Amino acid sequence: MARRPAFPHKKWRDSSAGARVFVIAVTICGLVYLANVILSEIRPSNIWGLSYGTAAAILMVGAALLALRRRMTRFALARGLGNARVWLQFHLYGGALFLLLTFMHSGFHQPRGILTWWLWFLSIYVIASGIIGVLLQKWIPKILTSGLAIEVVYERIPELIRELRDKANALAQTCAGPVKDFYKNNVALALAAPQPRLIYCLDITGGIQSRLRQFEYVRRLLAADEKEKLNKLEAFYKTKLEIDAHYTLQRILRWWLYTHVPVSLVLLVLLALHLFAVLYY
Repeated sequence: MARRPAFPHKKWRDSSAGARVFVIAVTICGLVYLANVILSEIRPSNIWGLSYGTAAAILMVGAALLALRRRMTRFALARGLGNARVWLQFHLYGGALFLLLTFMHSGFHQPRGILTWWLWFLSIYVIASGIIGVLLQKWIPKILTSGLAIEVVYERIPELIRELRDKANALAQTCAGPVKDFYKNNVALALAAPQPRLIYCLDITGGIQSRLRQFEYVRRLLAADEKEKLNKLEAFYKTKLEIDAHYTLQRILRWWLYTHVPVSLVLLVLLALHLFAVLYY
């Protein structure tokens, strides 16, 4: 009898370990905060508030180390500093726990000071944008792999489009007048540059198929040899549309990074200023 593979169970354990630790940590925070409410007033400046704030700062710095870990992958692996999955889980769950401790630090009240208000606001923004990023990173790759026939590296998109355009232009020069005119009026412009389209976010295959139908009308009027050339042009065009779909969806991830990472750095700077003010004033 064949042995049941253990890998799926191990993968499930690895993926759920962070969630279990996070639930335990949230429960502990809730119990501690309840004791705080019963025993003492909640103020950012007393021992309770300072403890929450210190724990939040440590978690924020720890979560931010993911970026450093990604830039030092070989060093981290050589020194046994944990795999990427563990660091990513700490980044996600540690960031969420940071926000909870930030709320506990302020007694779940909106701060009044300018610096503390911006810290409070940016903390909410960074964690909320992080959650959106997690959803995007799960949703976009699934759509791209399920609806498209090609895989594309974002940085290579201009090069790939240029190669397609050169091949299509060379083929179009050998075609008869009707195909050449059709190519010039309906295809050449689409091959000029990446063209993001909102339809790819809603229906990635439908957005491509609807644009390929125009080839059917021309194909009916052609001889066999011209049909073969048109089919090749259609294949180039379809590949370009799939590249456009990659460009559209992968660019969403790029723009998310531009709205999440810089604000996270600003939050770290403000956190350092806040710690400096608390320690020296």
